[in-house]
Amino acid sequence: MQKNIYKRNLLVPFLKIIIDIIAIEWAVLFSYYIRFQLPLADIFTFIDYYEAPSLTNYIYFSFVIVGIYITLFSFFRAYRSRFFSTFTQDIPIIFKICLLGTLFAMSAAFMYRGFSYSRVVFSLIFLNSAVFLLVGRYAFHQIRKRFFSKGFNELRVQLIGSASNLGNIFERLSADPNYRFEITGYRSNEKIAELPIPYLGNLGTFDFDRNPPGGLIISFDQNDHQHLWNVIDKTEGKNIELFYVPDILDILTSNFHTLEAGGIPILQLKAFTLSGWQGFIKRGFDIAASSLAIVCLSPFFLFIALLIKLNSKGPVLYKQQRVTMDNRDFTMLKFRSMQVTEESKLGLKDVEKNDPRVTRIGKILRRTSLDELPQLYNVLKGEMSLVGPRPERRFYVDQNLKTIPRYSERHRVRCGITGWAQVSGLRQQDTSLGQRIRYDLFYIENWSLWFDLKIIIMTFGEVVRGENAY
Repeated sequence: MQKNIYKRNLLVPFLKIIIDIIAIEWAVLFSYYIRFQLPLADIFTFIDYYEAPSLTNYIYFSFVIVGIYITLFSFFRAYRSRFFSTFTQDIPIIFKICLLGTLFAMSAAFMYRGFSYSRVVFSLIFLNSAVFLLVGRYAFHQIRKRFFSKGFNELRVQLIGSASNLGNIFERLSADPNYRFEITGYRSNEKIAELPIPYLGNLGTFDFDRNPPGGLIISFDQNDHQHLWNVIDKTEGKNIELFYVPDILDILTSNFHTLEAGGIPILQLKAFTLSGWQGFIKRGFDIAASSLAIVCLSPFFLFIALLIKLNSKGPVLYKQQRVTMDNRDFTMLKFRSMQVTEESKLGLKDVEKNDPRVTRIGKILRRTSLDELPQLYNVLKGEMSLVGPRPERRFYVDQNLKTIPRYSERHRVRCGITGWAQVSGLRQQDTSLGQRIRYDLFYIENWSLWFDLKIIIMTFGEVVRGENAY
């Protein structure tokens, strides 16, 4: 049993390391080939060499580059676990490592006086290593999925904790294909009718001396915390992996950070991600991207405005009061997609499927989300962001603040034209507000410029598919 656990712990990270080493080696060799063997080499003769230098020197130095890259990957904990890693999580760390790795490698080459390495090759190594590592990581995750589909490297676990928590945990773990746990049963003081796994007993009558599981996923609410120490005591001296889920499940949307002060580990549950330089970068990106989009799309705006005027009477733009960061009201702009009525002016009634108030051109605008384009002006004014939680009307905000836990957290950032919930298929008409809130909070706590770019790219895909049916 112990030997199998060690093998399981080592095999997947080891496979990732091997693929990374191969990718980096190929990147160095391919960079040498591009620089000195292709016709491109003639362009750079005035910069470096008039004839190709020895490949042997670059092969030797590639071992140094591999060591630098693998050390950096390890430092950033890229090989930390066989469970918690996805291709999208690997992408930003790869670009970071390629930049740092190339800089460290150039510094090492500068200090070595026995041979003069080409600066062009180092530039090519940065680009090629990013490409080869991305291809390698994609291949790794495809291989890992094949292994997972055959039950390889799957950890057999039991759920143990409070009945109020375990149902939600089981549902969310079962829906996520990246984290392969074979859940064999659950232990709780109450049976949970909706759980399709065996009930293994209550919290007071268990031991793991016979047929111990590979791991336990533990979650107690505030009334059952006293059982936690009993579970830990029962697993002492046994090779059982423990995973603890906070008793407030909504905290799972947050980006945890472990800090240390005075030798005491401190778990940071909440941080203001979009502050300082991060806030400056996001706002700068919003201004640059919205300005460019407005300039480039101006003729298209005029064309849509003409179609709206020809199709029905009324203004081109529809204005409505919405709520943004710091609970402030602002006037949101949209292309008008409905007939002008007293009710539509007030904006009291939500749009329904096959709503007769929607005009012919309005159906196209709403289906493709093109009616949202004027909000680029809201972004430029600082009232909105390109990406963020979708804005709500004051009437609904006041209601939701009283009934939805953590709803006010959405107003820590500017609302957005598009958001993580929308591109994840959680549209307002088809899903509960609680589901969308979890996605909004995850975005706020895990913001990065890469995350914004990913959501914008996914939004273009939805526009092309015409996913908005109302």
